[in-house]
Amino acid sequence: MDKLEDIIKNVELLIDNSLQTISKIKNLDELEHIRVSTLGKRGSISILMGLICGFSSNDARKKIGLTLNDAKITISDAINVRKIILEEQILNERLGYEQIDITLPVRNERVGRIHPISQTIDEVIAIFGQMGFILAEGPDIENDENNFKALNFPDKHPARRMFDTFFLPGKRNDSQLLLRTHTSTVQVRTMLIQNPPIRIISPGRVYRRDFDMTHTPMFNQVEGLVIEKTINMSHLKGCLIEFVKTYFEIHSVPVRFRPSFFPFTEPSAEVDIGCLRNNGELKIGLGTDWLEILGCGMVHPEVLSNCNIDPSKYQGFAFGMGIERIAMLKYGIPDLRNFFCSDLRWLKHYGFMPLDIPTILGGLSR
Repeated sequence: MDKLEDIIKNVELLIDNSLQTISKIKNLDELEHIRVSTLGKRGSISILMGLICGFSSNDARKKIGLTLNDAKITISDAINVRKIILEEQILNERLGYEQIDITLPVRNERVGRIHPISQTIDEVIAIFGQMGFILAEGPDIENDENNFKALNFPDKHPARRMFDTFFLPGKRNDSQLLLRTHTSTVQVRTMLIQNPPIRIISPGRVYRRDFDMTHTPMFNQVEGLVIEKTINMSHLKGCLIEFVKTYFEIHSVPVRFRPSFFPFTEPSAEVDIGCLRNNGELKIGLGTDWLEILGCGMVHPEVLSNCNIDPSKYQGFAFGMGIERIAMLKYGIPDLRNFFCSDLRWLKHYGFMPLDIPTILGGLSR
């Protein structure tokens, strides 16, 4: 019996010493050493377990076994709790000396690139802003009235067909909803709420059912509108010639106007610029060939009437061009689809530095 009591006292003493030691441990290595020396196969608990065979009484064996098992659980729980505390301390220390200020660049360089579409829109706005144009915007979801009817599109015009236009369910003011096919809808909205004189440009997304190297279902367009009493075709030509020379930054670029047809302008014209094609390369400027870049014309009297403007007093001109198209020509981008592929390598190559804001005096593309 004395021997049994001695073993139980030794177990109690082992628990007390172990708990005191565990509470003072400062690192995980020391904690692991205590775990092995106490709970391991050759640890203190295992050694005491080996003494059970020295007792013939089942009650004595059972008592020693239960006592040692409780000791093992108590010490193991203490070790686990201490381990959690030490791991939290280590993590907090690491967070303290590994802090990163994400508000500053890692290196002394500018981070990110401006997308060529954003850059081109800023360039266009800078040029026409210098001419006195005001920026105007409108919704992407439009109705048939603003997108077609007010712009003098006949009821059976091909653009109304399902394979050209994204029609949407529902109507607005008894007019079919759709994704706008041009930003001319912004011109209609402006003429309906603003009295002449009017001088606006309207960049924005437009949508058409088409997809290949030079067409995508969604692309960006910019259109301009001027409505005054004394506006004529010469003003339109002077405005666009100045734009072409400023945008392409080539003073000697040839410009020609070819007769064309658009339902919302009369007379209508397409604008070509001079270029040189040689071995698959295209160079803007003096050359032996022409390249079409935009459409324009004098605003049709029916459009003015539809927008509550008296065509006997006012006239004006309008023009429109694809942002991606003029960006491709200026910056040598071969495939329209790459504008929307979200490839950071492509953006790093064709993108612009964030602070290179285009201005007429400072230069559009630096």
